[in-house]
Order: sequence, then C-alpha cells, then structure tokens
Amino acid sequence: MKSESTELITIITGTRKGLGKALAEHLLGKGHQVVGCSRREGTIEHENYEHFRVDVSDETSVRKMIRAIVKKWGRIDVLLNNAGMASMNHLLLTPTRTVEKVFNTNFLGTFLFIREVAKKMQKKKFGRIVNYTTVAVPLDLEGEAVYAASKAAVESLTKVAAKELGGFNITVNAIGPTPVATDLIKNVPENKIQELLEQQSVKRMGTEEDVINVVDFFIKPESEFINGQIIYLGGVN
Repeated sequence: MKSESTELITIITGTRKGLGKALAEHLLGKGHQVVGCSRREGTIEHENYEHFRVDVSDETSVRKMIRAIVKKWGRIDVLLNNAGMASMNHLLLTPTRTVEKVFNTNFLGTFLFIREVAKKMQKKKFGRIVNYTTVAVPLDLEGEAVYAASKAAVESLTKVAAKELGGFNITVNAIGPTPVATDLIKNVPENKIQELLEQQSVKRMGTEEDVINVVDFFIKPESEFINGQIIYLGGVN
C-alpha cells in the first residue's frame, strides 16, 4: 500500500558510513524519508530510514530496490549518488580488475540509479539528482588516472542527463569535494594530501558539513533553475 506522506522520499547510495551516513542523518533530521543502500548491512537506526543491501553496479538489484521503494511510497523525489571508490596508483601499475571495479562503482552505479530513478521521477514531473565527482578531475592529479577518469565520465553524464531530463522538471547536478577525512582517502599518503591542498585557494581539508551545504542547495525547491552544474569545493576551478 502506498504511503500518503508529503515528506520527501530520498535515496542515498553508500550510507553505511562516511559522507553517505552523514547525509542520511542530516536529511532524516530535516524530515525526509531516507532509503539507503550499501553492500553490507546498514548502520543507521531511525524510524524514517530503510536500508537495502545492494551492489550499485548490479542492474537487477538496483531495479528491484527502485520497484520496492515506489511500491511502498509511490514516488522518489531526491537521488544522491554518493557511493564510490577511489584507487591511487601509477597507471603503469594499475591492474585491469581495479579499473573495472572503479568504473563499475563510480560510473555504472551512478548511471543505473539515474536511469531507473528518473523513469519514476518523470511520471511525477519532479526530481532532484546529485552526483559526485572530485577535484582530481580539474587538477589532473598524478596517481589518480583511473579514479579521475571515472569521475570525468560522471561529469559528462551529469551534463547530458541534465539536458535530457530537464523537460520533466528533473535537475541533475554534481559536487566535487576536496579530500574529506573518510575511508575513501585513508590509504592516500599524507604528502599527497598536502600537495593537493596547496592547489586549493582555501587550503584545508573538506568537511561533511561543506558537502551537506552544497547538497542542500541543489535539492531545495528554489533551485529548480540550477541544472547541469558542477561545483568543486576548496576554491578549485
């Protein structure tokens, strides 16, 4: 039976920890009904939170998840494609399997969720989609060729999707964080982090709050005219 609730139905991928978990808890605090997913069991306990164990690059699992959400609530209002993985290695030393894993998670997972969620959003003529890129793209960071390439693909997807879906009142934008202290960068050498920070005009690490601020901007009702945009944090152009 479909819910008659007027709260926003929000999907966030990769909510088990890190930025995804922080975003979920933030939006739960604002009254959203949040549906999260990860490859493992969820870690959020809240009456308005539901968790799915899903590999974001598995088409069948993604479709089943989206169908279950629409069957229960009747619609999807917001999609935050937060799930991602990084890999730092010289391209000559990067195994093919690593390339496949990074692209499957970062690009294919984002594509599948956009495609399946947008099918539901277009019926309601409303939707907010936020993807994740990285400052590694504009800075052409050495040692991150595969990671940066996967996110460059996400940026292109964001811009094209914004054009194709804009007529349905669905906006598609992306945020490119600087390093934030999460598991995504735990294996990156400290000297590499410092070199990156020196290329920013605001020379500090990013925070969860920095990311949340931009996400809030993208998904607010007044941002219906903001579409196909990429916002990098830290003063990176």
